[in-house]
Amino acid sequence: MKSDPKEQKGWSQLWLKYDRKRDNGNGNYFERAAVQGFDCEDRVVRSALKELSHGVRGMLGRTVEIIALKEPDGFGKSGERVEPSASSDASLLIKKAEGTERGIRPEGYAIREEKGRLTLEAADEKGLLYAVFHLLRLIAMERGLAGTDILCCPDNPLRMYDHWDNMDGSIERGYSGRSFFFESDQVIVDERTRDYARLVSSVGINAVVINNVNVKQAATWLITDRYFEKAAQMAEIFADYGIRFFLSLNYAACMELGGLSSADPLDPEVIAWWQGKMKECFEKIPNLGGFLVKADSEGRPGPFTYGRTQADGANMLADAVRPYGGIIIWRCFVYNCTQDWRDRKTDRARAGYDNFIGMDGDYHENVILQIKNGPMDFQIREPVSPLLGGLSKTNQMLEVQIAQEYTGHQIDVCYLIPMFKEVLDFHTYCRPEADTVADVISGRVMGNQNAGIAAVCNTGNDENWTGSDLAAANLYGFGRLAFQTSLSAEEILEEWIPQQFSADREVIDTIKKILLTSRETYEKYTSPLGIGWMVTPHEHYGCSVDGYEYSRWGTYHRADHLGIGVDRSDQGTGYALQYHEPNASMYNSMETCPEELLLFFHHVPYNYILRTGKTLIQHIYDSHFEGVEEAEASAAAWDTLEGKVEEKTFRLVQERFQRQLYNAREWRDQVNSYFYRKSGIPDEKGRDIY
Repeated sequence: MKSDPKEQKGWSQLWLKYDRKRDNGNGNYFERAAVQGFDCEDRVVRSALKELSHGVRGMLGRTVEIIALKEPDGFGKSGERVEPSASSDASLLIKKAEGTERGIRPEGYAIREEKGRLTLEAADEKGLLYAVFHLLRLIAMERGLAGTDILCCPDNPLRMYDHWDNMDGSIERGYSGRSFFFESDQVIVDERTRDYARLVSSVGINAVVINNVNVKQAATWLITDRYFEKAAQMAEIFADYGIRFFLSLNYAACMELGGLSSADPLDPEVIAWWQGKMKECFEKIPNLGGFLVKADSEGRPGPFTYGRTQADGANMLADAVRPYGGIIIWRCFVYNCTQDWRDRKTDRARAGYDNFIGMDGDYHENVILQIKNGPMDFQIREPVSPLLGGLSKTNQMLEVQIAQEYTGHQIDVCYLIPMFKEVLDFHTYCRPEADTVADVISGRVMGNQNAGIAAVCNTGNDENWTGSDLAAANLYGFGRLAFQTSLSAEEILEEWIPQQFSADREVIDTIKKILLTSRETYEKYTSPLGIGWMVTPHEHYGCSVDGYEYSRWGTYHRADHLGIGVDRSDQGTGYALQYHEPNASMYNSMETCPEELLLFFHHVPYNYILRTGKTLIQHIYDSHFEGVEEAEASAAAWDTLEGKVEEKTFRLVQERFQRQLYNAREWRDQVNSYFYRKSGIPDEKGRDIY
């Protein structure tokens, strides 16, 4: 297969490579395009029209003539009057929807084909950009446009990527190379910055945090003249694609930069310093949306130091950014990271709820609490955080992770969209109806726009952006799901695979099967039934069953010679009771607890009979053998695609599968041997356990 000429840049264009596609009669719609109601010189409209021309030329070999409608009754070009009859030969009409025409909400759009004319309607400029990308997506999928009738409006107001990039060029938990935002304490703004903005806006992302939440050293200075010029340049590029620019903030910057003796949020000097600093930031950085803050967590400074609440800290900053339309996103990842492993009552899982539920309603309107999907830390399986839906008077947004910190480092295949779907569909029972996590984070429950969803991003400066080409499914899939939560994990793959690989049915079906089974496969050969962790400390890749068992991080499995699991019932830490009913009672009982989370909530004897009829110990043995077998089957399936996907891609993914198989076998043998030695109970099937 021919390589994409865009790769001459040194990096892939992923799903925007716009290689030649089957026409299916689509080219007829792009001979002449007329724009009505939009200013063609608007920065976002300009990006949309440029993308339209670029995509149609690459995929259909057509040059689009774009003209602007200057008067209600005719088209005009360069201010020239054209009679109404001239509009009849425009095969593509791009128009601004009036009011709530056809139910098109802000950032939404409609695409309709009728009698040989294609019409794109959008509520605003961002909606037009998303409409163009949707149209190009259909062409890339080789879908015929005849009869198309689509209405699409975003389900979440804020759709964000959080980058954990450090200014020295490293990326915390980065598995795709180094940062393309920073190097040697400098901000990088180049052509790749623009290609990044194109990629993420194409899936509906409208906000990006460029730096690590652990703000230290040079990153603290991002809010000073040292970096304002470059930050402004990047923010301007983002603005071209409808993306608001955000920075992570060092809560103690008033001390480190301003020389103050404290960061007490109620101290008038602290308040005045931040007010002055925020005025400067918003004046110097156009398109600045606000700041993401990690406070009082894992060694980061925060208001607890001064006997103040999280709301005190968040509100002080929120008041400082309010005059400029800014928002403060305050992370709820606050817990005791110096726990004594001997202490069986302190429970890291409880910490988020315990630290924030008592302040529900205390936060100002431009504060959003960012809540991880689970109460621990992005494990392959954990329950939905009880804060989601537990808070009833506070703006909330969901935080997930597509960087595979605990799910294979973008070496082991792990398509995470099915997990995110489970979280979004979870019933919190916060009210009689419309009670899902998707309802909560969309703002529908509280009736506001300061809500949404964020993902810790998985990109780096590797040629293919995501380390493994298959990991790009998470980058693409998160954006599409954030925009349209009703999409299924399978529907997203039906879109992505033809754009990134090939529209050949065999290629689509093979890759789809690999990805749709990958999460369960990874779960089977790693940590069983929701217990989590068991990973190599610090690196978080590879098996170390007791790696975190006696650590300070609160990440225990409590395995002994009788059983395994953490008792989080009312007889244990009481975490299960943080949920609304009936979830609290369901999790509290070993008999009703969903078995995929059994060990998260209960300490279970090895001879406990599961609903499958197997004992717990036999389930552990069987699932780990099954996981390796499934990983081997996926690797073999990928091998059948040789010659059907680009050679470079084929070899890279093939090599990663070999690393995954080694990892899976190590997990299987170490976990099974560990529990055989703990329990003394042999495998019923007589397989090799060491």
